[in-house]
Amino acid sequence: MKQVVVLSGKGGTGKTTVTAALATLACRDTSLVMVDADVDAANLELVLKPEVQQETVFYSGLEAVIDPDSCLACGDCAEVCRFDAVLSGTPYTIDPIACEGCVACMYACPPQAITMLEAKSGRWMRSNTRCGTLFHAELFAGQENSGKLVAELRSRSRAWAQEKQAGLVLVDGPPGIGCAVIAASTGMDLALLVTEPTISGVHDLQRIFQTTRHFQIPALVVINKADLNEARSAEIRAFCEVNGTRVAAEIPFDHAVPQAMVAGGPVTDIKNSEASVILRALWSMLKGDFLQETNRQEISS
Repeated sequence: MKQVVVLSGKGGTGKTTVTAALATLACRDTSLVMVDADVDAANLELVLKPEVQQETVFYSGLEAVIDPDSCLACGDCAEVCRFDAVLSGTPYTIDPIACEGCVACMYACPPQAITMLEAKSGRWMRSNTRCGTLFHAELFAGQENSGKLVAELRSRSRAWAQEKQAGLVLVDGPPGIGCAVIAASTGMDLALLVTEPTISGVHDLQRIFQTTRHFQIPALVVINKADLNEARSAEIRAFCEVNGTRVAAEIPFDHAVPQAMVAGGPVTDIKNSEASVILRALWSMLKGDFLQETNRQEISS
């Protein structure tokens, strides 16, 4: 089983477009498990139209709860709360959105009317799609620990892939370089870094490449809308050459991409489009140079 993560140093580069296209191509050649690790703004499901088979609540962090029968309405808890999460009244109550779970109010309460409970922070789902099994999640508004939720998705998806003897786990990673990205990337066999030929695109490619290099994850680069700014595309090629990686694909600007989005499907559904042709070539390269080679190494070992 091989694991590939699709990353970008910033949002809006076409990362999910590339992931969805690769998923539709990969599932024809191998059994596939997919993960949408962008739990703050998941959108792979918009393209793959999942049918939920399992849904589980995700608990993370602590949340204060006041027992109304024990509360003296003395205000000590409100005094020590730095987040204005304690609402005055008879009895006092807690605003769950504002509560940071710092436990200060619990220790300050004279009658010990406050307890700390695990916070319901989100949910994760296992679904069926046209390409195979998809693990995806939703982090509720105002909640933190997206990295922990991504780690949960990774753990569940890997266990499922091993049980079903899947050949490939394909992860649509979150943007940026934060905790969620690290959780999505840990232990991966390959990272596809999707960028665009803009000033911010080049800058954020450098950041995400440094992140994958730090964690010793082999990386290839995909330039999306590569023909819109040849000078910046050349800058990306030069960066890749200096840093010992390669540009695996250059996808031109193609009206078929937004057309496919409006239709709610991957661009590979529009088979003769320029983007679709390039993405099919990208998958062929990955299948030949990466997946088959690593499979041969496993057999020989």
